[in-house]
Amino acid sequence: MKKKFYLTTPVYYVNDVPHLGHAYTTIAADALARYKRLKGYEVLFLTGTDEHGDKINRAAKEKGVTPIELADQVVSRFQNLWKKLSISNDDFIRTTESRHTQVVSKVFQRLYRQEDIYRGTYKGWYCVPCESFWLEPQLRNGNLCPECGRKTEKVEEESYFFRLSRYQKPLLDYLEHHPDFVLPPSRKNEVVEFVKRGLKDLSITRLKLAWGVPCPIEKKHTIYVWIDALINYISALGYGANKDKFSIFWPADVHLVGKDILRFHAIIWPALLMALGIELPQTVFAHGWWKMKGEKMSKSKKNVIDPEEIVKQHGADQLRYFLLREVPFGQDGNFSIPLFIKRVNSDLANDLGNLLSRTIPLVVRHCGGKVPSPADEDKILEEKIKKILPSLDEAMNILSFSEALSCIWEIIRSANLYVDKCAPWKLANQADKQKRLNTVLYNLSETLRVLALLVFPFIPVSAQKIWTQLGMEEDLGSQTLDKAGVWGGLSPGTTVKKGPPLFPRIKT
Repeated sequence: MKKKFYLTTPVYYVNDVPHLGHAYTTIAADALARYKRLKGYEVLFLTGTDEHGDKINRAAKEKGVTPIELADQVVSRFQNLWKKLSISNDDFIRTTESRHTQVVSKVFQRLYRQEDIYRGTYKGWYCVPCESFWLEPQLRNGNLCPECGRKTEKVEEESYFFRLSRYQKPLLDYLEHHPDFVLPPSRKNEVVEFVKRGLKDLSITRLKLAWGVPCPIEKKHTIYVWIDALINYISALGYGANKDKFSIFWPADVHLVGKDILRFHAIIWPALLMALGIELPQTVFAHGWWKMKGEKMSKSKKNVIDPEEIVKQHGADQLRYFLLREVPFGQDGNFSIPLFIKRVNSDLANDLGNLLSRTIPLVVRHCGGKVPSPADEDKILEEKIKKILPSLDEAMNILSFSEALSCIWEIIRSANLYVDKCAPWKLANQADKQKRLNTVLYNLSETLRVLALLVFPFIPVSAQKIWTQLGMEEDLGSQTLDKAGVWGGLSPGTTVKKGPPLFPRIKT
C-alpha cells in the first residue's frame, strides 16, 4: 500500500491578482509534491482561493460587478497561471463552494455547542486590506495597521468570539514537544514568544456583511474570513462527510505558507483543531519574501514582479529554477532580472543544456543515433549518482530546495568534467577506441536519463524534453526513483532524437 502525503498552500485571496509570492509558494509545493510522487507516495496536493470578506465586497462594488463575478475573474487568472507554471495540484478548492461552506457552518455549530464560541461585544480596530482585528496598543502611529501600515477602522459591535485564550497552554506544550511543527526554527521561536505574551479570545464574526459564510447561530452575523479560510484544509477532505478520504490523508504533512500569515496557521488554526479534537498537521513551514532592492514587493511601491511576464519572456522552468535555487527556502531573497539571467545562463544553459547538446549529437554522429552498449567497467558517474541520492533525499525532506538542486548540479558538473576528460570526439577518430567511445557515450546518456528524473520536480517541461530526446517512451511523471532511478535503465539500441537547445542563452 502506498504511503500518503498531504500538502497544501494557502487559499489565495482573490482581491489580489496572482503575483510572485503566490507563484513562489505554489512552485515550491509543486516541486515537493512531484518529488514525493517520484518516491512512490500517493500525494494529495491542494491549492485554491479565498473569496469572502469585506475587501472583496468593496472591490466588487467599485468595479460594478457582483462579488462572485469578481471572484470568478481572478480565479481564472490563478488557474491559468498554474497551468503555465506546470503546477500539478490534485485539487483546487474555492471557499465559495458548498463543500466548503457547509463544513465551515458545521464547525461553527459544534464549537458553539461545546462553548468554545460565545457571544459578546467587540471593541477595537479593523484593517480591511488584511482582514485583521487589532487592539489599540497594537496599532502604529495612531490607527495604522501593524501589518500593512494602512488605516484601520474603529469597530464596536456584537460579535461571536472563539476562546483562543483557552488554548494558550496546550499550544505552548505542543510547540515544546513537537520541534518540527513550525519551521524554520527561527519562525517557531517567533510563534512561541507571541503565545507566551498571552492569547486573547478572537472575534470571529462581523455584522452587516453580506459576502461571507452566514453564522448558523444568528444569520445577521457573517463568519470572519480567516476562520472560514483556514477550514479549507479539512473541508477539501470532506471532513464530517467523507470519513475515508479524511482518515487517509489527515493530518496534513506540510502546510506551506508565507511568513506574513504564519500566526494564523501556527496559532489560530491549531487551536481550532484542538477544540475539534483533530490531530494537528505535521509541519507548518513559513518561507520568506522576495524583495526588490531590499524592499518587500507591493503595488503601492510599484515594484511587483508579474510571474506571467517572466514566463512569457523567458519560460516557466527558468522561473521555477531561479526561485528554488537562488535563495535557501525560508529566507528572504532579492529578485532582479540581472540575477535571474545570470543564474539561468550559468546553470541551465551552460551546465545542463550544454551536457545534453554535447551528448545526443555525438550518439547520432558516431553510433547511428542509437544508444551504444558499454564495453568496460567505468563506474565514475554511476558511483557519483549513488553517492548524491541520499543527500538529495535528505534535503528534500527538510524542504531545502536550493540544497537539493545543488546536489543535482554536482552530478551535472561531474558529467561535464567527464566529457572534457574522456574527450569522446577524439576517441571517435581512433579506430581502436570504439569500445571506449561506446562506454563513454552510454554513461553520459544514462546519466542524462537519471538527471531527467531528478530535475523533473523542479523543471518538469525541460525534464520531459531530455527524456524524449533519449528515446524514452514511458511516461516520465509515472516513474519512481526506486525503479527508474537505478543505473542501467537506458537500454542499448534505444534511438535518440536530437532537438533544439534545451535552454537558449538569454541575451543581456
